[in-house]
Amino acid sequence: MEQLPIKIQETLPPTHASLVSYDPKNRTFSKPLTFGKQTSDHHDCPVLWVDKDDHLHFLYKCHNEPGIHLVAKQPGGMGESESDWSKLPDIAHMVSYPTFFSIPGDKHLIYYRTGGHSSSWSYRITDDNGKSWTGPENDVTNLDIYNHPEWSSYQAKILSPDKKTLYVVFTDYDDVKSNDPKRLYNPKYDMPVRNDWKYNLSLLKIDHQTYEVRNDAGEVMKTPLDIETARAKCQIWDTEWRGAGVPPALCLDENGEPSVLHVLSEENLETHHYYYVRKVAGEWLKTRITASNHQWNSGYLKRDASGKLHAYVIVGKGYQDKKGVNYSHGGGRIEHWVSNDKGNTWSLHRDITPDAAQYPGWAFNNVQPVVRPDGSIVDGMLIFYGWLDETKPEAVAFLLDESALL
Repeated sequence: MEQLPIKIQETLPPTHASLVSYDPKNRTFSKPLTFGKQTSDHHDCPVLWVDKDDHLHFLYKCHNEPGIHLVAKQPGGMGESESDWSKLPDIAHMVSYPTFFSIPGDKHLIYYRTGGHSSSWSYRITDDNGKSWTGPENDVTNLDIYNHPEWSSYQAKILSPDKKTLYVVFTDYDDVKSNDPKRLYNPKYDMPVRNDWKYNLSLLKIDHQTYEVRNDAGEVMKTPLDIETARAKCQIWDTEWRGAGVPPALCLDENGEPSVLHVLSEENLETHHYYYVRKVAGEWLKTRITASNHQWNSGYLKRDASGKLHAYVIVGKGYQDKKGVNYSHGGGRIEHWVSNDKGNTWSLHRDITPDAAQYPGWAFNNVQPVVRPDGSIVDGMLIFYGWLDETKPEAVAFLLDESALL
């Protein structure tokens, strides 16, 4: 495909799921192509992938419902209207937070949550470009299946170098809807906290060919995994009641194993730092990178071909406590930190926040890579979003393209 499709984040007020293409040669965007009815649920943001026959797939409206799965009728392009797309069968009864991966054998895998916050997480695989889907008999996790009602998780995923194993790193928390202060009591801070305050890091390794799920020690886990087993068998970091909002970001280390960028609270609920977490000689080490101004700031972690580590993080002065739908999940400037010694030490490389003269007072969040159909990263490109207080509270997507400089 000559042009690189990117997804547009759905925002408030109501808007359509939209698709544009970007021509890196001319550095221009196409006219947006919109789908379906307007929505104000940002969870409905579309997910894109390309199948083995070079057809573009567009999945949207995935929040406690099956979602709408479309495929472009013609290969190598996005068409000019929704009529240039065909609807495919539902992937599952309910799909939330879907993530797609290309796996061996010209297959695709979708990993997703099966319902609301405390629902299970599972995956499905297609070998016929989305016409049919199969998967394991048991879901991967269901933390509240036994004695911990409403216990939930946020999960990050990445494929192994040979694409035969899916690594899953997750936080866990009590999503008690009643906001019961006894259940939300945090002994470190000696007070109840919000029901989206997430703890610990646990690791699973999924063989998607055999459906086996193992912990970091290689022990096969009974599925679906419950919270007590996760704590006893799968935890790689007991954060001792320090918490986060956003799930971690992942990359592969020099051994092809997962390493983690994670934001975590410190001595109080308004002080946070980013940590680099990796396994060295059988021990999970944690190195502090820099401060974060919010528990929901979402960053990106990358290891380049030379072995240098890159952390793109959101920072700011003081705690981000401005009012507004976007500020409730953080926001600030974007800094690029690097490590030349496998994550043992870190230094500030540069600030990549859009020019303050052009965007005075704006805040930014959710730095993500641009990826090719095979899942590889496009060097020199990043996507994120930004907004301006009450003046422009609906988020705007940004594409940083430095590929011509590489």
